[in-house]
Amino acid sequence: MAPHPILTAPEATTSANQAPASHLMSRLAARKRRSAAASRDTGTKTQPLSTEEFDRLVAGLDYPVFVVTTAHETARAGCLVGFATQVSIGPPRFLVCLSVNNRTYDVARHASLIAVHVLAPSQHDLAELFGSTTGDEVDKFSQCRWQPGPNDIPLLQDCQRRIVGRILEQHQFGDHVGFVLEPLKADVASNGPGLSFEQVQDIDPGHSA
Repeated sequence: MAPHPILTAPEATTSANQAPASHLMSRLAARKRRSAAASRDTGTKTQPLSTEEFDRLVAGLDYPVFVVTTAHETARAGCLVGFATQVSIGPPRFLVCLSVNNRTYDVARHASLIAVHVLAPSQHDLAELFGSTTGDEVDKFSQCRWQPGPNDIPLLQDCQRRIVGRILEQHQFGDHVGFVLEPLKADVASNGPGLSFEQVQDIDPGHSA
């Protein structure tokens, strides 16, 4: 097959229909200045939003909360999370984000599995246990019913919907780390609504985010 010809621009000429290069550059510079002015006029920013500005956007949005548990060697851990969602239909993938200040993150980053438990609206007590206390000071699992699952991961017996997933990837997202899970096992005894973020606003976190 013959090689593609190399296209070259025709020699520049100056006519009534072709502006000199210097004139063209001036027009481009003027266009950029107009574009920048329009951005300022419409309030467009080139700098990232501050935390306070972003909080105004997400204020009032509601989404489910989950209890995440994991284990590594002799360590068990669990916490309440709000940053968790399905991220792929086929193959199924689920993303859980853990605060780097949280003990559960310290255990999960060495673990191979994570369990994600859906809480019923009536299970505010479980949300408070796993959201308002820290495993650095309290054995949360001594205060709830659980059974060991794969790799001795704690499975909360009072949660009727959960998945156990293999950790495929970890990604740093600012003050949280995202764990991409490949679901291996699902228990679904109920498909009713879950406990939501707005319903746990009264819980003071055991750790700062």
